[in-house]
Formats: sequence, C-alpha cells, structure tokens
Amino acid sequence: MGTAAGGAGSGPRYVQIADDLVQQIRAGVLKAGDMVPSESELVDRYGVSGGTIRKAMVEVRASGLVETRHGKGSIVKNRPPVRHRSSDRFRRSLRQGGQAAYLAESAQSGATAKVSVLYIGPMDAPEDAAERLGVPAGTQVLARRRLYFRNGTPVETASSYLPWDVVKEIPELFAENPGGGGIYARLEDHGHEFAEFVETLQARPASKVEASELALSPGAPVVHLIREARTTAGRVVEVCDTLMAADQFVFEYRIPAGD
Repeated sequence: MGTAAGGAGSGPRYVQIADDLVQQIRAGVLKAGDMVPSESELVDRYGVSGGTIRKAMVEVRASGLVETRHGKGSIVKNRPPVRHRSSDRFRRSLRQGGQAAYLAESAQSGATAKVSVLYIGPMDAPEDAAERLGVPAGTQVLARRRLYFRNGTPVETASSYLPWDVVKEIPELFAENPGGGGIYARLEDHGHEFAEFVETLQARPASKVEASELALSPGAPVVHLIREARTTAGRVVEVCDTLMAADQFVFEYRIPAGD
C-alpha cells in the first residue's frame, strides 16, 4: 500500500516515516475511515523498531489527519476541505443582506454550516478581553460562546465579549439567533457603526481540552485569533476570542497599499 520512507526527505528516520504516512493520507492512499496500519505492520514495512514507529505516530497525530481510538488504533479522519477566511467577510453589504460572516463564507464555499450556541449571558470579563474593551478586569460583560461546524465537523470555537452598557439596550444580542447579519448588524442598527476590525493571530498546539472540543489529536496545530471590533467613535464594542483547527483554514487578507 505504501512505500518505504527513504525518499520522503531528510531528517530522523521517524520523521521520514511520519512524512510518508501523511503523504499517503493526503494522496488518498489511506482514505477517511481507514485504519492506519498497526505498529507491528509498520515495523515490518519500514524495517525499524517499535519505538521509532511510536515516535512517527506522534508526528502523524500532530498533523490532525488521524484520531486515536482506545483499543482500536488510529483512524484517518473525515475532515472537510479547507475554507478561506477572507478579510472580505466583514463587508457591510453582507451584513445588510442579512448574512453573518461565518454563514456567508460557508455558503460561498458550498459547505453546510451549523452554529451551536454554548452560552449566552453575563460574565466577568477575562483580563485580556477587559483590557481590549477598556474596562477593569472582572467587569460584567455579555459573553456569547459558540461552536462552529462545517459539514458536521467542529472547526472553530468563538467567545465574544461585549460591554454591558452597550448590549443592555439591544435585546437581540441575548438571543441564540440575533437575526439576519448577526451581532454586528444589530450593533450597527443601534448606532454603533464599525470603522475597522483588528485581528491578532497566533499558531500553537491545542491543549487537551481544546483538542477534544474540536475533535483533534492532542497537540494538533490550532490558530488562536483575537478580533477587536472598533466603531467610528473609536470604541471597541466586541472582543472575539476564536480558536480554529489550523488544517481547516487558509487566511486571505487585502492590505491597502496607499496612504
């Protein structure tokens, strides 16, 4: 089924073997739902020790392409295709057309999207969110926590924090479905016109809790994105703390070249 890893590149033998297995998955030699060959099979195939194979499988699991099932071994995940995350997703015309960013983007890529609301209600602002909102840590804010699915697979978690003095006059923001265009449309309906969205991204390994929530292998790469929604009045009226499965996203941004 596969080939020996000698041609898979330089580096330690276990890295070469991991690269070979990952290439087999990406090429469809090992398909979604297939079991990765057992440790003994891989020992025979590659002519190495069990320890080398175990180290290789750590690397394969970190790719996010397989999941380990207790007592059964590793299975190739049924992961949906990568989708683009473009700076165009926050265009006002989309909000005015009744499309929230995630649903609009998913529709454009032909995917079936679902949003599961995990929590909506008051919360003491986490330190980082409070600093970005310009309020003391522990100040009451409205928290909206969601889990996003694409074609049935969890791909993203997002926690929004909004100042209480802003949201208390907007009852739709306390509803699971805030209406067409999402929370940004409701904020603009109430006079909070947006000037810009500022995003900070960091790639890192997923924690055990994060990996479980996104159906990833422990240590799989994720992208931690924090977004500030700033109004024309210069106020940050939302901080969105987002975690995404790194293998599910390509980021595309338009950067003006003029003054």
